[in-house]
Amino acid sequence: MSLRIASALTVAVLAVTGCTDGTGTAKAAGPDDAAAGSPGSGAAAPTPDPAVWEECGTGLDCATVEVPLEYTDPDGERIALAVTRHRATDPDRRIGSLFINPGGPGVPATGTVESIDADTGEGPYSAEVLARFDVVGVDPRGVGLSGAVRCLTDEQRAEQAAEDRDPGVPGGKPFAELLADARTWTEGCLDHQDAEFLASLSTDNVARDLDQVRAALGEDRITFYGASYGTVVGPMYATLFPDRVRRMVIDGPVDTELWQNDALRLLDDVARSNEETLDAWFATCREEGVAVCPFGDGAPEDAFDALITELEAAPLEVPPVEGLTPGGTLDGATALEAVRAAAGAPVLWPALTSGLLAAQQGEGTGLHVIAALVPVAPFGGPFATLQEPHTGVRCVDWPELDDLAEHHAAAEEIAERGERLGSRAAYSALTCALWPVENEDRVTRELTGAGAPPILVVGGRLDNVSPHHWAEAMAQRLEGAVLLTREGVGHTAYGSGGECVDTAVDAALIDGVLPADGTVCEAPPATTRPQAPQP
Repeated sequence: MSLRIASALTVAVLAVTGCTDGTGTAKAAGPDDAAAGSPGSGAAAPTPDPAVWEECGTGLDCATVEVPLEYTDPDGERIALAVTRHRATDPDRRIGSLFINPGGPGVPATGTVESIDADTGEGPYSAEVLARFDVVGVDPRGVGLSGAVRCLTDEQRAEQAAEDRDPGVPGGKPFAELLADARTWTEGCLDHQDAEFLASLSTDNVARDLDQVRAALGEDRITFYGASYGTVVGPMYATLFPDRVRRMVIDGPVDTELWQNDALRLLDDVARSNEETLDAWFATCREEGVAVCPFGDGAPEDAFDALITELEAAPLEVPPVEGLTPGGTLDGATALEAVRAAAGAPVLWPALTSGLLAAQQGEGTGLHVIAALVPVAPFGGPFATLQEPHTGVRCVDWPELDDLAEHHAAAEEIAERGERLGSRAAYSALTCALWPVENEDRVTRELTGAGAPPILVVGGRLDNVSPHHWAEAMAQRLEGAVLLTREGVGHTAYGSGGECVDTAVDAALIDGVLPADGTVCEAPPATTRPQAPQP
């Protein structure tokens, strides 16, 4: 199996952006902004000091922008946000700043900016976008260099990574153990940071923070490209600050109505989408035939089920792989986590085939590496390395989940479907049931973006995180929005969904030109052919 899987996984998961129109003077917040940005507050946040940039790499600048901890108390305590920009490669044609937010929630935006190759200009965005915009990444509060949420000690993290989970049990462990884990998490969160900070991690505050950074950069309006959780941030910003949006694209959208009001149904939709992408891998393996996909000799589902059962009964020992995994064991639960990640990203399908074939022969390194390198498990999962900030954001965004009976009912529904990947989704919101702080001014109004320019919504036909009906719902909810569908499998489409998608997104971001509503883009062909051996 190729060890280049690390970069492939990063490309498959990261996304999000934003940009601005020109370099005009920042507009000071006015009285009406307080009502939009701070429900219940009559005071507007003060205009921040201009950003002071320091070179921090080839073509890169770094700065820190201070924002209010709580916008209901704009003159109170302030927190620092880390900001990194990649300067436009063609300054003479520069439009403005392109803000990025790699979603998660919990993935640092500064790291995404740093992933742009300073010599070739290659990265998550097209050469033309890189030429026309300063690409700006702001680590949201509680994420990355902006005070990353910490709830577990290093020892506790290591223990969780080594836990023996049973894929036949909802949640992977008996409920009492899951509840004890949730208590450990929530108590640890309060041990590592103030309750006030934890309560402030909401998406509405992230949107307000972006507006503060916009002002600090001297921009009148922003263009925003959001992917995955970033598609909650974008509509929130467009709803709170519609007159400050220049252009907006949301890619792999989350249904904001579910995010705000029905978290358990949202997680159930994610579980179903995970299963659909695995089914697509099975179908492609059969269609391509044994000569291309030898796993299972024409019956991949049967071979897969047998392999998971075998691995759970007799896990494989996996040696350390420098820079990728410290080693350990590959049991059925870990293999399922690797499969969930790889099945949702066609670029990893060959690695998935290779890993499954190797595991049949008693070699578990391939699947173990995939599981170890998943940067973030969207909306839940025991192996996510960024789960603490991820959990912090969603627990203050979501409605109260303290009724354990609702969690039991949701887990039973998943179990009754008998899905291969369903166990990991069961009880994945349990920590929020015990979350130790309350977001007293949570924004619950419908996010319509009324008054902002028309938004381009890009939805994948088979998205392992964001089902297509979420994209349809968002296109209906956002006023004047246009829906673009990418055929095939994958979470988010820009940069991985083919020239049709990339051209449409570039046109929307740069020129504000949108495709016809309902446009469909064919995806690059995907194959399950195993990877060729590396020299």
